Amino acid sequence: MKHLRTVDDVMTHAVISANRRTPFKDIVKTMRQWRISALPVLTDEGRVVGMVSEADLLLKAQGGDESRAVSAGQLMTVPAVTVTRYASIAGAARLMARGHLKRLPVVDDDGRLVGLVSRGDLLKIYLRPDEDIAAELRELIMAELIPAGSAAVRVHVADGVVHPDGCIPDPSLNDVLVRVARTVPGVVDVTARLDVEVPA
Repeated sequence: MKHLRTVDDVMTHAVISANRRTPFKDIVKTMRQWRISALPVLTDEGRVVGMVSEADLLLKAQGGDESRAVSAGQLMTVPAVTVTRYASIAGAARLMARGHLKRLPVVDDDGRLVGLVSRGDLLKIYLRPDEDIAAELRELIMAELIPAGSAAVRVHVADGVVHPDGCIPDPSLNDVLVRVARTVPGVVDVTARLDVEVPA
C-alpha cells in the first residue's frame, strides 16, 4: 500500500463546484444529484473564494436569512479555509478539528482548486496494513536507534498498535522510539516497554 503522508495522497481529485453566479436552486439540485453537502465557490480563474453548504441554504429556507441572497456568491461562507496538496495529513486534520470543518478545498500554489479532502479521506491512513507499518518502523529504528548504541529491538504491530520489545543501551531511547513510532502514518498507539541493557 502506498505510504499516505500528504493531502495529495488521500484527496478526491474530481470536485463539483459552483461559481459566484450559480443560483440557489441550481446549488440545491447539484447537491442532491451528487449527494454532497457543500460546494467550493470559484472565481472564473478557478480560485477558491468561499464555501456554500447545506447549513447556508437551510438558513435561507428556514427564514433565518432575511437578505436577498440568491446566488452562491451571496450565500457562501468566507473566507474559504483551504489546504495545499502538500500539507501533511496530520496538519489537515488539526485544521479541520480547530474549525469544526467536515471538508477542505485543496488548492495549488496559486489558490486554484485541485481537489477536496474530507474527514473520511484523512482516516484512510488507518487502513494501512500492520506489516507495512512494522516494516517502516524497522527501517526507522535502524536509522535512529542502532547508531546510538547496540539496541536490539523487535517490532510487532497489531491493529495499528505498535508493540516493540527488546534491549536498549540507554533508557532515554525508549522515549525516542515512541516519538519515532508516532510519526509513522497508520500508527494508533505505541506500547514501548523495553529492557535496559546493564553493562557487565
